[in-house]
Amino acid sequence: MEERYLTVTALTKYIKYKFDHDHNLELVLLEGEISNFKHNARGHFYFRLKDDYAVIDATMFASSASKCNFEPEDGMKVYVKGRITLYEPSGSYQINVFEMHNNGLGDLHLAYEKLKKELEEEGLFRLEHKRDIPRFPKTIGVITSPTGAAVRDIIKTINRRYPLARVILYPAIVQGDDAKTDIVRQIEAANNDNYCDVLIVGRGGGSIEDLWAFNERIVAYAIYNSRIPIISAVGHEIDYTIADFVADRRAVTPTAGAEIATPNKEDLNNYLLECRKKLDRRINYILDEAKTKMVNYDRLLELHKPINIINHEKELVLNKITLINQKMESIINSYKILLDGKRNELLSKNPINKIEHNKEILNNKILTLNKNINTILSNKRNEFVLAKQKLELASPLKIMDKGYSISSINGKVVTKVNEVKVGDKISTRFSDGIIVSEVMEVKEDGR
Repeated sequence: MEERYLTVTALTKYIKYKFDHDHNLELVLLEGEISNFKHNARGHFYFRLKDDYAVIDATMFASSASKCNFEPEDGMKVYVKGRITLYEPSGSYQINVFEMHNNGLGDLHLAYEKLKKELEEEGLFRLEHKRDIPRFPKTIGVITSPTGAAVRDIIKTINRRYPLARVILYPAIVQGDDAKTDIVRQIEAANNDNYCDVLIVGRGGGSIEDLWAFNERIVAYAIYNSRIPIISAVGHEIDYTIADFVADRRAVTPTAGAEIATPNKEDLNNYLLECRKKLDRRINYILDEAKTKMVNYDRLLELHKPINIINHEKELVLNKITLINQKMESIINSYKILLDGKRNELLSKNPINKIEHNKEILNNKILTLNKNINTILSNKRNEFVLAKQKLELASPLKIMDKGYSISSINGKVVTKVNEVKVGDKISTRFSDGIIVSEVMEVKEDGR
């Protein structure tokens, strides 16, 4: 009987036919944890759905993904509805998801967050524990898989940037159950050898499961206890592991880790130029210091010449004489001031001075008395003149000067006609004399 061989394509199409016509696979409800999630530019979701024992690829096209009310991420537990199909190019089965609902964080993600919090509280992430990466390392240790792309990228970058450095590879398993103990063993081996100035610990990218060895507690403690500074270079830029937080520096990729560990040629040239400038400054400083010492020695020699010493002592003596003269002059001036004070005090108590003083007071009082007498006499004289003027104005003699006269009989002034009778002798006084006449007739005024 002739054997008939099928092509891979034919078998794959047959299996796909079985998948497409199985009603049990048309609508499947699954619960699982997301890993290796990608959201491409067209809006499609690509991820893997797993549990503790199995994994299935999943695709959610943009028409369905746009209805998802949350952004999926690695470690998230979800419920999905979809159709099981076979992807012919790879011969793998997958689920085309129609709906997806959030069911919280996955176990690995929860374990990651719990350990991160615990180690942070223990102080493993504190900046004061971080050590500086040596600027120009002589030997660089690399702890990673010897067969992966990461080790090739690291060695290539070191040789390109800083070929002076020696590279020691400490091969380690970086994925799987044995990875954590192997990574710890190689870190301890590098510390025991004590050949390296810096260690690069890491691997290439992968899912959270692939990178989980770098999230283990014993790996974190090994990095923390290492005497050699460690650069963590795990996965890609978006991947963060516990090792990244504990290490002295984090690199976003293994290549970036090699760049952190090494200077480039330009940095080296700049460093050499800086060293040359420092050396020049040091030499100039030493020369300037030597010149200063020579100048100081010349000054000391000049000061210690006998003639200079004599002149110096002479100057000191002259200064002391000047000070003594100044003190003596100050004492004499103080005694002069004291004597002047005593002299003034004696003069103030001398009787002659008191007599002269009282005489001066008496003279001033006499002058004041004479002045007051003259003032009184002047006032009285003025009063007399005024009274005289008033008396003259009231005197009958003044009236007589105007042509009036005063008649009297026996010294009595005659004021009326009826006081006179015929035969009376009347004395009439004028301003310049008196006329005596005899009354011949008396006539009364008819009014």
